[in-house]
Parts: sequence; structure tokens; C-alpha cells
Amino acid sequence: MSVTSLDKDLDNLTLTLVADFAAPVERVWRLWSDPRQLERWWGPPTYPATVEEHDLTPGGDVTYFMTGPEGDKHRGWWRITSVDAPTSLEFTDGFADADGAPSADMPTTSTRVTLTERDGGTRMEMRSAFDTREQMDQLTKMGMEEGLREAVGQMDGVLAG
Repeated sequence: MSVTSLDKDLDNLTLTLVADFAAPVERVWRLWSDPRQLERWWGPPTYPATVEEHDLTPGGDVTYFMTGPEGDKHRGWWRITSVDAPTSLEFTDGFADADGAPSADMPTTSTRVTLTERDGGTRMEMRSAFDTREQMDQLTKMGMEEGLREAVGQMDGVLAG
């Protein structure tokens, strides 16, 4: 598995995942920049994603839904804040209601993805920052850590295919 660490920092309200891939930075970037490739790994294996909108420009949106084993749909969105292709991406990540509108009663996270060359491959660091400890605890209880580990764990298979 490509995930080398998942660090939960309660003092700084961050969750940082580090993964290493035997692929160049530009290739790993396409896992984020190509909506069809994003669908193949974003979300745990039992909750595959379908990307509806994919605009990786500052102010742009990415909207998607994940379909559970029973056919249940869970919607989410990103609001892109910064892009420096092919090495970094920043976005606000949130939940959406059944109609795709951002859910006001669910927390959001600020996420920064950085890709750097390392030993002929790529190191990806994905850092999620929370507004409060309560929000961090809520998302942890919902399985965020395990979900991230499972989702990113699928990236090697996409890179190989």
C-alpha cells in the first residue's frame, strides 16, 4: 500500500496523510486533474465516486456523489482555493444534501495536497485542517481516517492501469 503515514495532530487540528508512489509527479497529478481517474479512487472501495462537475481553477467547484453498497448516495463538494499544477492543490471539502447543495449542518475541512519528486517517484502529502476539535472528532467518528486510507490505497491500482 502506498500510504506511509496518517498523522492526527489534535493541537493543530490537522490530519495529514503521506503516500509514496512509483510514478512521476505529472502522472500522480492526473489522478486529481482527470475526473475519470479521480472517480476510480476518491472514496472507499465500497463507496465509489461519480464526479459531476470538475473545475480545478481557483473559485471552481468539484461536485460528486459516492454510492454505497445498498445504492445509497452521499454527496460532497470541493471549492478550489489554489492550484499550482502539477504540484499543489488546495480546496475546501464539504458534504452536500440530496440536491447537491452544501450541507450547512456538517463541518468542512481545508485540504492541501502537495506532490513532490522523491526517489524517482512521487510523495503526496494531503493535509486536512479542521475549524474546531468538535468537528475533527465528528469526522473521525464518521470514519474519515479509515476512508482516506482506503481511498488513497486505491491510487496505486489506477496508476498501474
